[in-house]
Order: sequence, then structure tokens, then C-alpha cells
Amino acid sequence: MKIWTSEHTFNHSWETVAQAAWRKYPNPMNPAVIGTDVVERKVVDGVLHTHRLVSSKWYFPKWAQAILGTAKVCYASEKSTVDPKERQMTLKTINLTFCRHISVDEVLYYTPHPTDPSKTLLKQEATVTVEGVPLSRYMEDLLTSKISVNAGKGRQGLEWVIAKLNTEISSQVKGIAESAARSTDGLLSHTKKSLDDMTESARKSMDDLSATASKHIHI
Repeated sequence: MKIWTSEHTFNHSWETVAQAAWRKYPNPMNPAVIGTDVVERKVVDGVLHTHRLVSSKWYFPKWAQAILGTAKVCYASEKSTVDPKERQMTLKTINLTFCRHISVDEVLYYTPHPTDPSKTLLKQEATVTVEGVPLSRYMEDLLTSKISVNAGKGRQGLEWVIAKLNTEISSQVKGIAESAARSTDGLLSHTKKSLDDMTESARKSMDDLSATASKHIHI
């Protein structure tokens, strides 16, 4: 059995990171993950519980494939909780494919950074166990190394999603500002027209009044 742990700080708020985590896949940094499907989702006491099926590709060397077999698509079960009040997000994943010989239990914790609440701390743990096949310890080392590499790609992928979200937000804000500007321009134009109409009406009234007064004077 091998245990791997890691910590990483994102320079973004917990709300931003948690939102990005839901939209993490697919991304160009993690091409191995090809899809996610929601199996169940519910809210209990304000906490969102979600069960997803994660589809990915495991790239084993040929000698490992000869021992374990091959699979075009590998599946994992991911169960997560999101507590917006406490600002905590937890994802627990376990592999379903090759589970007769391989067990990979992974947990990710997203919480506000303890010394800077404007940042987010990610704690990641993985327990790898390979049993019932030759070279089991070597394969545990291989899988643990792969998890470490994928964790780095995962963080890059999350940053990519956050940048994409920020672009979308900026675009929405720009659209709202342009719409407001158009509305303001329209209101100003309408107001100016109304003032012009009032001025013209007043001028005509004055002209009519002057004409009437002049007529009476001549009489």
C-alpha cells in the first residue's frame, strides 16, 4: 500500500474554485478524463451531495496490460459534498475498473486558506493498493507517480477553467454595461425629443397668443 499527499494554494476565493471544480472536465490539461455523468444529486440540510461516474483512460505500459488486462475506458465513482455555509467541498473517488487487483482511493478537500480567506487551500490524499498480481509493489509506485503527475495537470486544468469563467463574467459585465449605455442613450434621446416637442408646442402657443393679441389690438 502506498499513501500520497499534497497541498496547493489557489489565489482565488473558495467560491470561485468550487464553481470551477464542477466545470473542470473536459479541459486540455487533463485529456485522460473524457467525461462525467451525474448518477445522483440531492441537497440535505443545505449541503449538496453528488454522485458522479467519471470516465477516463489509463495508459499502462504493455507489460502491465499483460498482467491486468486492457480497457478502452476506465470508470471511477466520485462522491462529493459542497457546504456553501461552511465553505467546504470534498470529493472522494474510487476506481471501478481493475478493482479486483487495484484500489485507488482519492480524496480532495477544498477549504479557505487558514491565514488568507481570499485564497483556497487544496489538500489531496490518495491510497494505492495492488494485490494478487506480480510486481504489485512496483505497480503501486507506478500508479502513485502517475497520480502525482495528474494532480499537477489537475491544478493547471482548474486554473484554465477559472480563467475561462473570468472571461465569461467579463463578457457578461461588458454586455450589461453596453445594454445600460444603449438604454441611457435611448432615454436621453427620448427626453430630448420630448423637450423639443414641448418647446415647439410652447412656441406655437406663444405665436397663437401673439396673433390673437395683435388681432384684438387692431380691432
